[in-house]
Amino acid sequence: MFGNIGTGEIILILLIILILFGAKKIPELAQGLGKGIREFKKAMSDVEDEIKKETNKIEDKSEKSENTK
Repeated sequence: MFGNIGTGEIILILLIILILFGAKKIPELAQGLGKGIREFKKAMSDVEDEIKKETNKIEDKSEKSENTK
């Protein structure tokens, strides 16, 4: 999952984060991270939808031009 990072290293990183930020701040950081991820996924979905719309427009134009020939 994390490449070459083992369980011991992950636990050490989590302990350092706990020491640096404290137990009260970690849920706030996680919540902010979750909101950021949700916003990013929504933006990606919006971009994908826009690309699909434009692709469909191009396909419709090409079909109309083929039908008129």
